[in-house]
Amino acid sequence: MNATPVATSLWARSRSLGAAIVELALPGVCAICTAPLGRQAGPACLLCWSRVPRLSHPQCARCGHPASYNAEAGDPCRWCDALPPFVRTVRSVAWMVTGGVASQLVHALKYDGWPQVAIGMAAEMARLRWPADVVRERACLVPVPLVAWRERERGYNQAHVVAQALGAHWELPVHAALARTRMPSSQTRLTPGERSVNVTRAFTVASAGAPHVQGAHCVLVDDVVTTAATLVACAAALVDGAARIVSCVTFGRAPAIGDRRSPLE
Repeated sequence: MNATPVATSLWARSRSLGAAIVELALPGVCAICTAPLGRQAGPACLLCWSRVPRLSHPQCARCGHPASYNAEAGDPCRWCDALPPFVRTVRSVAWMVTGGVASQLVHALKYDGWPQVAIGMAAEMARLRWPADVVRERACLVPVPLVAWRERERGYNQAHVVAQALGAHWELPVHAALARTRMPSSQTRLTPGERSVNVTRAFTVASAGAPHVQGAHCVLVDDVVTTAATLVACAAALVDGAARIVSCVTFGRAPAIGDRRSPLE
């Protein structure tokens, strides 16, 4: 039997009342600073989002890294040296500094079980400026794959969650087109050279993903870029799988020695 309009209305009101009682008894708090969230959507408060240390300007037109070189004198961008020709451009939102707000947000996403943080990250990433040809050509988002046991432990791949939220902003499909061919060791304590060797040939285009990347301008998505070794290895796999060209986007970026950083840090 279908519910009457009156019964439906009473049920909706009771649910709203129940939610209000739960909120009053157990008010939500910011996952970063523990301040009360009230009716604001969590898990981080607006103040914490405002304190995210954005990458400063001017930036390299290709890799998006803050310019610590004299472009007018023709000096090369050091960060671009890590990128092969088939990587069209890279963009990131924030500096990743130990103990900083951006690092805490990424930690909440990856280790504290807060996939909702990806919604705010994607909103910030969607505001990044791109060359006109990238905006015109980008065809799909491809998340960097996570090690299988880590994804089972975490319950989700943080890069895929971010990609899904970003895809909603850009109205682009998300294809988990990449798979790992082997399990490299942790990148955390490796030098830049060791990182590159560690992930070489560690990725391939899965058979189900091949039709989506062939001839396409794919945009790789990850939460953080440090030396770009993982992004370059993933981009190489996509090109080997017949992608035409690859761009990359992350929420966080690790600073290098000599980088100009935000005063919020």
